[in-house]
Amino acid sequence: MTMIAARLALAVLWLLHWLPLGLQAVIGTSLGRLLHRLAGKRRKVALRNVELCFPEWDEARRAALVHEHFQWLGRSILERGLLWYAPVARLKRLIHVEGDVQLAERSERPVMWLVPHFMALDVAGASTQLFQKQQVASIYQQQSNKVMDAAIRRGRLRFNQGDVFPRSDSAKPLIRAIRQRWAFFNLPDMDFGMRDAAFVPFFGVPAATLLAPSRMARALDMAVQPVVAETLPGGRGYRVRFLPAWNDFPTDDAIADTARMNRWIEEEIRRQPAQYLWVHKRFKTRAAGEDSLYD
Repeated sequence: MTMIAARLALAVLWLLHWLPLGLQAVIGTSLGRLLHRLAGKRRKVALRNVELCFPEWDEARRAALVHEHFQWLGRSILERGLLWYAPVARLKRLIHVEGDVQLAERSERPVMWLVPHFMALDVAGASTQLFQKQQVASIYQQQSNKVMDAAIRRGRLRFNQGDVFPRSDSAKPLIRAIRQRWAFFNLPDMDFGMRDAAFVPFFGVPAATLLAPSRMARALDMAVQPVVAETLPGGRGYRVRFLPAWNDFPTDDAIADTARMNRWIEEEIRRQPAQYLWVHKRFKTRAAGEDSLYD
């Protein structure tokens, strides 16, 4: 994407955020249908992921899930403008929070939020700043396009309640923030290769999975609270569930902890399968000598 194209895209997001959410949902769903037709490579990745995770489903059911997934994906792209530009009062009306969102404020230990990659991921991020007062740290993937990178940073930091740290940078600033009792918004379910990772089953398929949630929680004495976000149909808004903190996590076995985390993510995916991020190559990294699962 060129700088000009990025500025035009941001202008469109800004204009659309003024519309009622129900109308934005219609436009976003239509965009998703278009992306499903045009983004052939990502459609194939999604189909392959669903095939690997749900081998018991027939081809028609898998194709229907991917088609629906792209519609939620289109919504998540367009509704980013709502999160970045809409007044706080409007966002609080649209985001429905369930559970103990204020655990990080009360806890004597720093809190790690485990947040899988559902389409409303950025809504979960906004909710941690709109409905509680603790400073929040998170990691993000820097964008090669400087205009879009700056927009993402501005959007995620618009409430002046914490900081985002590039994944490519040293972890030291993040660790310092956690030691100051900042909460950590952690995205634990992407394939970043084998650095600090292990092959752990995900829907029965060995997947390179970061061991950091377990290791960091143990090293920094963190409470671990799962968080799941969901986009509701039409103009009904979003639901963010702050689930009870895990009492028996972490243990002294990081691989067992990570397997448990993956099983929990699987359970949540089965609750809302079309809203999970299927277009990411979750099984990209393979053991030495094994063929790619995406060829």
